[in-house]
Amino acid sequence: MRDAKNTSRKNVVENPLKKKLDRRTALSTAGKVAIGVVVAGVVGGIGGYYLGSSIGRATGRPAGRVEEQIIIGVTDKVSDIDPANAYDFFTWEVLTNIMSGLMKYIPGTTQLELGLAASYTVSEDGKVYTVKLRPNLRFADGTSLTAHDVVRSIKRVEKIEGDPAWFVLDFLENVEAIDEQTVKFTLKEPVSFFPALLAVPTYFPVHPAYKEDEIDSDQTAGGAGPYKIVKWVRDVELVLEANPYWFEGAPRTKRIVVKFYKDASALRMALEAGEIDIAWRTLRPSDIQDLKKKSGIRVLEAAGSFIRYVVFNTNIPPYDDPRVRKALAAAIDRKAICEKVYMGTTDPLYSMIPMGMWSHKDTFKKYGDHNIDLARKLLSEAGYSESNKLKVELWYTPTHYGDTEVDLATLLKQMWEETGMVEVDIKSAEWTTYLDYTRKGNLGVTLYGWYPDYIDPDDYTSPFVNEAGRWLGRAYVSEELGRLLTEARTKTSIEERTAIYEKVQEIWADDCVIVPLVQGRLYLACREGVEGIVLDPTLLLRYWLIYKK
Repeated sequence: MRDAKNTSRKNVVENPLKKKLDRRTALSTAGKVAIGVVVAGVVGGIGGYYLGSSIGRATGRPAGRVEEQIIIGVTDKVSDIDPANAYDFFTWEVLTNIMSGLMKYIPGTTQLELGLAASYTVSEDGKVYTVKLRPNLRFADGTSLTAHDVVRSIKRVEKIEGDPAWFVLDFLENVEAIDEQTVKFTLKEPVSFFPALLAVPTYFPVHPAYKEDEIDSDQTAGGAGPYKIVKWVRDVELVLEANPYWFEGAPRTKRIVVKFYKDASALRMALEAGEIDIAWRTLRPSDIQDLKKKSGIRVLEAAGSFIRYVVFNTNIPPYDDPRVRKALAAAIDRKAICEKVYMGTTDPLYSMIPMGMWSHKDTFKKYGDHNIDLARKLLSEAGYSESNKLKVELWYTPTHYGDTEVDLATLLKQMWEETGMVEVDIKSAEWTTYLDYTRKGNLGVTLYGWYPDYIDPDDYTSPFVNEAGRWLGRAYVSEELGRLLTEARTKTSIEERTAIYEKVQEIWADDCVIVPLVQGRLYLACREGVEGIVLDPTLLLRYWLIYKK
């Protein structure tokens, strides 16, 4: 996810499902709507792979005794409390807890269910989705939420053209309110996972207080989610209280406090001292191992789809030379990264599409691991030598991905300099500045991570390429990839889409612009007695389900 896409599909049938919409339901032809809804992963059948990755399972509706307060500690940062520009993991988590989408995921599963939507139908050609809203929806201050608010919010995303605008611009031809309760989405082309896009924060209706045509980074009016913001001090504290108008009722805990810590050491100490109930995003691997042995503390693991990668911006010489990119890729030792930086909590990754997801192919293995001979050969061909070294400026962000980021950057420096033909200068910037520098195309080599927006190979490919990759400074431009990715979105069978994504991965490795490093797991530590924590493929914490015994 995000840490910034081109089309969509279906026929006129009232959705027969009252609530649950299984991702495994697939379409047999482009002109048919299945008894379920086609969502991310349906056409690939990946639901089965990810179902085992949740910690516990919960229904979307809270129940039982309501608690007073839960305190969550993080080292992460919030970028923009605005779906029109937010495109990073933790900010999406916050938005998911103060807003709601037309669709949403059932916690602990890879299934979609209806959110603000009461039902929807799809046209014969798969290009028109007509969505009926639930009656009597309200924002957190009691203001009515209608179809016009849904349309206004989406039009606002189009107008602002922020990092995640591709979710709207690439797929929608038009969106309009038919009446107070009905929204009509007209797609440019049918796509197999459009219902999953309706669960993405970019489509969340926002309160009218949000500025109409500019990013409103510190706006606290929110949307129609389980909580409302009552206090916001950037990088210090975020306080949420239950939204009395939430359509699902009362959250399990009335008040959520998120405290921001400068590093993993401070986060760990706060947990051990009982100052916080949950330590989340991000503890060091060594802290995780130690905390597993501590009485009164539980460590939970979320396996699955989190990946790390390095980006070479082809607009900045010498990274416009494929020999340079391939040389640096060949020198990377992924196994050493997994062992020395992440202490066995990650696995080597040789494709942007994660292991276990249908269509995954280890296309980057052709460069080998720690292949210094190949790296030196390619560098020599590009005109570099031990007396004329390639100068690399490697950028990382120090806290967003945890304290280990400097270790990752340092190890990559060692690997590249081992060629004897590369000199690396390591630089860093805090998350918001890092994003800004990247967007503007100022950074030649950067380290990033990806959390899923929707569970589909498209989400691990399309967001990085061409105009959708504006958030990466348009580092990777490929007309051929754009054509293939657009074609893959419109296909209905697993076999057809797999063949296309395998070709995409081959081209990706040949171009060597964005190089996969590792696939990992996320860890959360909490005090004994904290319950309701659900970690699943979305990797977003649902605060409304958490409570103390």
